[in-house]
Amino acid sequence: MSENIEKAGDNISTDVSSWSFAGKTPLVFDQHISKSVPGYDEGQQIIASYCDFFINLNPKRIYDLGCSTGSLLQKIESRHSNKDISYIGYDVIPEMIDIANKRKFINKNRFDFACENILDVDFLESSVITSYYTLQFILPSVRQKLVNKIYESLCWGGAFFVFEKTRGPDGRFQDMNTHVYNDYKLRNGYKPEEIFSKSRSLAGVLEPFSDRGNHEMFERAGFKDIEYIFTNISFKGWICVK
Repeated sequence: MSENIEKAGDNISTDVSSWSFAGKTPLVFDQHISKSVPGYDEGQQIIASYCDFFINLNPKRIYDLGCSTGSLLQKIESRHSNKDISYIGYDVIPEMIDIANKRKFINKNRFDFACENILDVDFLESSVITSYYTLQFILPSVRQKLVNKIYESLCWGGAFFVFEKTRGPDGRFQDMNTHVYNDYKLRNGYKPEEIFSKSRSLAGVLEPFSDRGNHEMFERAGFKDIEYIFTNISFKGWICVK
C-alpha cells in the first residue's frame, strides 16, 4: 500500500493523483457529494424542473452520463411517471450501477443502467442528455469529441444539461474561489487535513475548464442557445439547446 494513503472524510481513503469513485466510495457517495459540492441536490432539482420543457419531444429518451447512484434520473421520473420515457444511465464504476439498479423507481422497467465508458458508447437519438459533474473527469484531449457526439445525438430542440466545477478566470479569482470553497467544506465538518488530502488526490484527475472554456467548447460542438441555470462559488450549470 502506498505510504501516501490519507483520509478524505466520510471513511474515504485517498492517494496522491489517484482519486476514484470505486471501492467504498459508492456506499457513502450521496452523503459525501452533498457535503462536498455546494447545491448538489438543488442542482438536480433544477434540471428536473427544466426537463418539463423537453419531456414531450420525440424520441422520449433521456441519458445521464456519469449517473453515479441514479438520483438525478429518479428526480426527473418523479415528475413524469405517467409518460413512457426511456431512462438510460452510464457509469464506469460497477458499484455505482449496482446501487442505481436497487433504487425504488416508480416504473423500474423504464430504466437501464450500464457500466460503460461514455467515450465508447454510440448514443441513440434522444431529447435530453445530462452530464452532472462528469465532463471534468474526462481527459481534456477527448472532451470536445464527446460533446460533439452529444450534440449530434440530440433531436432538434433537445437539451444538454451540464454542471461542472470551473476554474477562475485568473489567479486572483481562483484563489478567492478556493478560499471560499474550503470554508464551505470546513462548515460541513471536514477537517483541514481531509480537505488537503482530497485536493491532492484530485490532482491530474479532476481537470476543470474556465467558464469561457466550457462555453466555447459547447459552441464548437454546434450549440447556439446556451444559458446559465446555476452558479455557486466555482460550481456552474448550463442548459444547451440544439
